[in-house]
Amino acid sequence: MSAEPSLCAPDIVGQAGSPRAMRRLQDAIADLRALSVEPYLRQSVAALQAEQAQEAAQWAIKALERDERCGMAWYCLAIAREKAGDFKGSLQCYESALALSPEHVEIANNLGRLAYRMGMSDLAEQFFRLYLQRHPNAFEPSNNLACCLRDQHRYAEAIDILRSAIEADPENPMLWNTLGTVLTDQGEFEASVTFFNEALRLDDGYVKARYNRATAKLSLGDPHGALIDCDEALAGQMAEHERATMNLARSTMLIAQGRLKEGWDAYEARLSHHYYDALIYLIDRPAWTPDMALEGKTLLVFAEQGLGDEVLFANVVPDVIQALGPSGRLILAVEQRLAPLFRRSFPTARIEAHATYNVDARTVRCAPFLTEGDVVDAWAPLGALLRRFRPDLAAFPDRPGFLTPDPARVAHWRAALEAAPQGPKVGILWKSLKLDGARLRYFSPFDFWRPVLATPGVAFVNLQYGDSAAETAQAARELGVQLWRPPGLDLKEDLDDLAALTLALDLVIAPANATSNIAAACGAPVWLISTPGAWPKLGADRYPWYPSVRVFNPPAFNDWAPVMDEITQALAAAFANNGTQVTAPS
Repeated sequence: MSAEPSLCAPDIVGQAGSPRAMRRLQDAIADLRALSVEPYLRQSVAALQAEQAQEAAQWAIKALERDERCGMAWYCLAIAREKAGDFKGSLQCYESALALSPEHVEIANNLGRLAYRMGMSDLAEQFFRLYLQRHPNAFEPSNNLACCLRDQHRYAEAIDILRSAIEADPENPMLWNTLGTVLTDQGEFEASVTFFNEALRLDDGYVKARYNRATAKLSLGDPHGALIDCDEALAGQMAEHERATMNLARSTMLIAQGRLKEGWDAYEARLSHHYYDALIYLIDRPAWTPDMALEGKTLLVFAEQGLGDEVLFANVVPDVIQALGPSGRLILAVEQRLAPLFRRSFPTARIEAHATYNVDARTVRCAPFLTEGDVVDAWAPLGALLRRFRPDLAAFPDRPGFLTPDPARVAHWRAALEAAPQGPKVGILWKSLKLDGARLRYFSPFDFWRPVLATPGVAFVNLQYGDSAAETAQAARELGVQLWRPPGLDLKEDLDDLAALTLALDLVIAPANATSNIAAACGAPVWLISTPGAWPKLGADRYPWYPSVRVFNPPAFNDWAPVMDEITQALAAAFANNGTQVTAPS
């Protein structure tokens, strides 16, 4: 998980126990010949309509006790379990229902929708295609199938499906909205707004289209306009999981405007049990609140979200340690690879590794090191502490860095860098190992690095974790540039030694990811390639988290040439006299 929330409202058509689904279910029950189960099924449906999932499940089970091969009973139980949050059990019940009642293809749509909800897009695609075969002229299966194809990054196929559906039903706002999300996923935000506008022209009260337009505006660097759209969307009717997604996105719109106090409070939406991607913490200690006195207390803090976010949010750790005082204690649970670096950086804190599991399509985090004898007065996710310690930009300290690499390893890498080509040593990386869908739009294709790599007199150090053989060969073949690889260093796993290397370099140039966050947190000079609407800039023209960071912004998504030219000019100016000192931004 990343600090960046999901920016597209779930746009699969249908939901468990929707009024239309309930009407279809009642019609199917009326056709049943097994009169012995009919009363139980009607009670189950009534409970579903009243949002009483547990009672609905009990009535469905009673029906199954009388006829275990009743497909409609399995269907009711599936809906009840889905409403209760038991996605795995619900999926199994839907499968049983479809096997026993194949004529009710509405079940296939529900199966696909739930599989999609659980992140199984390939399985969802199969069920939506089955539903489409039986209802070739219905917009629902076309829309849902397009969503699956979009999430598998099969954009051309998704657009073809939607184009055919729109030709058959041009007045359907859902189809225009989904087409907009396909473009959003590719970073084509300006074009996507056109389709969201069309969806809203057809239905001004269509909350998903208004919300999706809000997220597009945020990415285009218009957080004020985004917030207006998002608030209007939230005033409408929607499922609770959609409201949770919108509330989380709303928090980033506030933060992107510099309205930090409101924004951090709203950011708690990421912990809502209605939010699909919420991280669930298994901890039986009291929860911390912003008004809680900390001096003399023992506070357990879980680092959260992606690796880069664990480092970013650690900006507050020195303040927390100070607030706990000499008689207090911080227990900080971080990703295992960060533990050595954090232990050196915060020697008075107890640094341990958290454990994270996937349980029935939910992400669960715990503190396996904690014993019954460990006294913990309160616990908190690391990001929650921002509410107290970073209420505005002035609260961000002007400290060079807050992580401390091993001095001996910094010296080692300064000596090792003598073997690299002559000139100032500039570390670069250009991609993420998770270059898929929405993340893809945050990283410039390697071809756009050509002018940067052609800067004379600069020695480039390859900090790219994962497989970079193709790009390394391309740089050597087309530009005659050697991307020097640090010998004996696992750039993905050995983050403590990576931190030392970044401090030994003269400069690091990279997009926002784990490596650039680690380098900046250590106080190394970093040139960060950002994006127009990136909310971690907090409404500023700099990166308040790290004083050593200089931000470079492309004029728009996918418009990489201008920003890479700007970096090229800045790089030439910084080392014009073969100097090896890059000053922090003013």
